[in-house]
Amino acid sequence: MIWKDKVAVVTGGAHGIGRCICQEFEKEGARVCVIDLLENPFFQGDLADKETLKRFAAKVIGECGHVDYLINNAAPISRGLDSAGYEEFSYALQVGVTAPFYLTKLFAPHFAPGAAIVNISSSRDRMSQPQTESYTAAKGGIAALTHALAVSLAGKVRVNSISPGWIDTAYQVYYGPDAAQQPAGRVGNPRDIADMVLYLCSDKAGFITGENICIDGGMTRQMIYHGEYGWTLEKE
Repeated sequence: MIWKDKVAVVTGGAHGIGRCICQEFEKEGARVCVIDLLENPFFQGDLADKETLKRFAAKVIGECGHVDYLINNAAPISRGLDSAGYEEFSYALQVGVTAPFYLTKLFAPHFAPGAAIVNISSSRDRMSQPQTESYTAAKGGIAALTHALAVSLAGKVRVNSISPGWIDTAYQVYYGPDAAQQPAGRVGNPRDIADMVLYLCSDKAGFITGENICIDGGMTRQMIYHGEYGWTLEKE
């Protein structure tokens, strides 16, 4: 129970990677405060709404008095150039970038000594598939927001981000090409991300701030050219 009396705030904590992060904090004795669109024990609400963020922050401070760790995990919607209208694109940025910024601002007077923020970006902050503009823009935004906040909060709060690659939130084990294409030899699972979140919040990471750590099984480090090493491009 190394984090007894610590308070961890997790957005999007009712499912997937966020739920795993909550479970790992709880195992170590931390009190976890969740906000999610889905039903959860603490606070249900839309991160894109300013007044919701204010009510959530007030509830956290009112019940806990301070914040030790803020994990901005909630995922924005993914819409592409052909399907995203102005409103959908804006909504993705509100959830993925504006909410993490505003929650940081609301909690700024209440961060405890040794506090840490971990933002969940994506390997899509540096690579893309077609028709993913809203999600990719939001993830690129939070990766950049990370180092900006790290400088603004220097000496008060450490701020880092994680960029997951393919993470199967159902913990399915893959075989064949899905696994073999990954230099690590497997598809990731939520524990791969949660373990890094807890490390970045710990004193062991006390000299790390403003960093982005990509956890993608090595996929973004693998060079792929048509016709080499068995890789081929087949277009419909």
